[in-house]
Amino acid sequence: MQRTRPPFRADHVGSLLRPPRLREARARFAGGEIAAAELQRIESLEISTAVQRQKQNGLRLATDGEFRRAWWHFDFLKFLGGCEIHKAEGAVVGGRVTSGESIRVTGKLDFPADHPMLEHFKLLKDRCDLAGVTPKMTIPSPSMLHYRGGRDAVSREAYPDIDAFFVDLAMTYRKAVKAFYDAGCRYLQFDDTSWGYFCSEDQRAKLRARGEDPETLPGVYARVINYAIAERPPDMTITTHVCRGNFRSNWIASGGYEPVAELLLAGVNYDGYFLEYDSDRAGGFEPLRFLTAGNKIVVLGLVTSKDGALETKDDIKRRIDEAARLVALDQLALSPQCGFASTEEGNILTEDQQWAKLRFVADVAGEVWGR
Repeated sequence: MQRTRPPFRADHVGSLLRPPRLREARARFAGGEIAAAELQRIESLEISTAVQRQKQNGLRLATDGEFRRAWWHFDFLKFLGGCEIHKAEGAVVGGRVTSGESIRVTGKLDFPADHPMLEHFKLLKDRCDLAGVTPKMTIPSPSMLHYRGGRDAVSREAYPDIDAFFVDLAMTYRKAVKAFYDAGCRYLQFDDTSWGYFCSEDQRAKLRARGEDPETLPGVYARVINYAIAERPPDMTITTHVCRGNFRSNWIASGGYEPVAELLLAGVNYDGYFLEYDSDRAGGFEPLRFLTAGNKIVVLGLVTSKDGALETKDDIKRRIDEAARLVALDQLALSPQCGFASTEEGNILTEDQQWAKLRFVADVAGEVWGR
C-alpha cells in the first residue's frame, strides 16, 4: 500500500546535480560578474524546474535539490547564532583533498528568526503547492555541529562545560524545528554522517585519538536529537539520512549498522530512517530487527547515487524481500542511497542518469507497494 504522508514508498534523500545554468551562474557570481539578486533569480528558476522534474518522474515529494548551497551542512550551520566558518585541514576522500572549510562555535548557540533557509523553504513550498507535491526540507543533524571538530571546535570561553553546549544545541534545534513548522514545513530531514561513522572501526579509532569516546557519544547525540524533535506537532514528519560519505561519488565509512542499530532505530525518535544499502560496506539487514513496531519507516537506500549504471528491478525487489523478513513490508520504503550532489561539485553521473534513477525508484516502489 502506498503512503499518504512522508516518508513515501518512493522517496529520495535530497540533493540533486546542479544544472549547467546554475553552475555557470555560481561561477559568474564568484567572479563578481553578476549580483546576488541575479544568482538568486536563476536559483529560483532552476528550483522550479527541479520540482516539476521530480513530480514528472513519479515522486510525491520534491526538494530544492540544495541548489542554493555549496555544502550540504555548512551552508545551514554557519547561520546559527554563535557559529562561523573557518579554514581547516582538508580531508582526503578517494584520493582527492576536499575544501579546507569547517565550522566552529565561537559564542552561545541560537537559531535566528531570520535564518535564510526559512525563506528558501518558503519558495520551495510555493513551487510544490503549485505542482501538487509535498515539499521536503533537508538540514544537517545537530550532531554535525560537534562530530567533525569535537571539543576543539567549541569555544571554551563560551562553553567551559561541554554539557552546556549540548543543552544549547538541543534547544537551538528545537527552535529550528518550530520555525520550519511555522513556515509550513511538514517534512523535515536531519542529514547525519555520525551514525555511519560510528560503524567504522577506522573512524572510531580517530574519535579515540582526539579524546572522544565512541561508546558514549552516540547516547549524547541521541538525547540532543530527541529533545530537539520532542515537540514537533503530529502532522510533522522528521526523518534522518545516515550517510557514509558522498563527496564526488567517494565514500568514507564502512561497516554494518550493528554498533548503533538498537540505539538509533529503537532509541532515537525519528519517524523514518534513510539507510544506505547500495553496497556490502553497509553489511546485511540484520540490524533492522531493532526497528520498533508501529509507524516508523526504514527507507532502504538500495539504488546507488554514486554512478549512473541502472540497477535491475529483480535485484532490488529481491533485496526488499530480504529486508522484509526482518521488518514488516509496510515499514519499508525505497530510495537512492544518498543525494546526487552533497557538495556543489556533484557525483560522477549525468543529469539524465540521475532522473532515470529516480524514475526507477518510483517504478519499483509502485510494483512492490502498489500504485
